Amino acid sequence: MPRTLAIHWQRLVSPEGDTCPRCAATGDEVQRAVEILEHALPPLGIQPTLEITEIDTSSFRANPAESNRITIADRTIEDWLGGHTGGSRCCSICGDADCRTVEVVGVSFETIPERLILKATLLASAALLDETPDKALSCCS
Repeated sequence: MPRTLAIHWQRLVSPEGDTCPRCAATGDEVQRAVEILEHALPPLGIQPTLEITEIDTSSFRANPAESNRITIADRTIEDWLGGHTGGSRCCSICGDADCRTVEVVGVSFETIPERLILKATLLASAALLDETPDKALSCCS
C-alpha cells in the first residue's frame, strides 16, 4: 500500500475570484511538479496528494506570509531547502502588503519554480523512505 505524501499550497483569492500574478504563476508550477511526481513517486511506494486552500482577503491582511505558501509533509518548502521566507510588494490585489517570497541560496523567488518544488518533494520522499524500516533480509528465511 503506497504511503501518502501531502503537498499543500495556499493562495490569496479576492471576493471577485482574482488572485495575484505570483500566486497564479506558482499555481502553474505546483500543478506541473505534481504531474511529474504522480509518475515518479509511485514506483517508490509513495503517492503525492495536492491540497489547495484559498485564503480570503481578511485572512491575508492579518498574515500576508500565509499566501503562496507551500508545505510538503507539514514542513515549508523553505525548511526542506534550507532557505527562508522573505517578502516583497506584489500587486493591487495584495494591496500594500509584502507578499511571501522564498529565498534559497541567496536567490529570492516571487514565483516558486517547479524545480524547487520537485527538489523539496524529493527530499521529503527520501525522509519518508527512511521512516519505513526494511524487512530484514536473510539468506535462510
